[in-house]
Amino acid sequence: MSKTEELRVLVVDDEPLARSMACDLLRELEGVSALRPCGDGLEAVRRIREEVPDLVLLDVQMPALDGFQVLERLGTDLRSEVVFVTAHDQYTLRAFEVHALDYVLKPFEPGRLGRAVEHARDRIRAGTSEPLVSRVETLLESLRERGSGRYARRLTVRRGDRIRFVALEDVDWIEAARNYVRLHVGEETSLVRSTLKGLLQRLDPGRFVRIHRSAAVNLDRVREVQPWVGGDYVVILETGRRLRVSRTYTSRLLELTH
Repeated sequence: MSKTEELRVLVVDDEPLARSMACDLLRELEGVSALRPCGDGLEAVRRIREEVPDLVLLDVQMPALDGFQVLERLGTDLRSEVVFVTAHDQYTLRAFEVHALDYVLKPFEPGRLGRAVEHARDRIRAGTSEPLVSRVETLLESLRERGSGRYARRLTVRRGDRIRFVALEDVDWIEAARNYVRLHVGEETSLVRSTLKGLLQRLDPGRFVRIHRSAAVNLDRVREVQPWVGGDYVVILETGRRLRVSRTYTSRLLELTH
């Protein structure tokens, strides 16, 4: 990219509202061209290889293929600068900073996004960036050493045109709903775009355990486990809600609750 060329930016985010907001903000920046955005990690891998954008705004938390897995797939094919989009906890944000990985938080703050884009432009012009993949590998190692720090602490959910956060410690149970999961927090429910399997990969397995092919519970919210008919069990939550446990998942549940 020469000094006179526009910075070509690709937004990768599975949430339509977040994609739209990011592209709108990018169009307001001078010398920036927002490419047609991507809605999932697999499409992102293909588009990054084919179009080689100058900069990728890459969501960390996506179903099927998350932001880190996108970079793993690309490997040495990655020739773009990357700014991560995340809603992670403060420890994880500090880890990004330590390993020189730039990030912006959702929901987007225009000034912060603008600064991230300008920093990326400076790195591209200087041509001095350390290989991104190696920095990401070091980041992931540090998060694994932290233990539970690698697991999500909260999730972003949409309510109309607003984005808000749900703390996972407040979630009673999670229910599969086709291409979404439904978070149950007391009497309230919220939809998150993810498969149940994909979401559980991001959650602490010592806290969230699957009890059925379409349901998982927060063990901290379980009051008791009782035998039921046919060798199955039921869990009774602190709210009084009763959920059936299929035999496939019984042994794991009993192991964690005894």
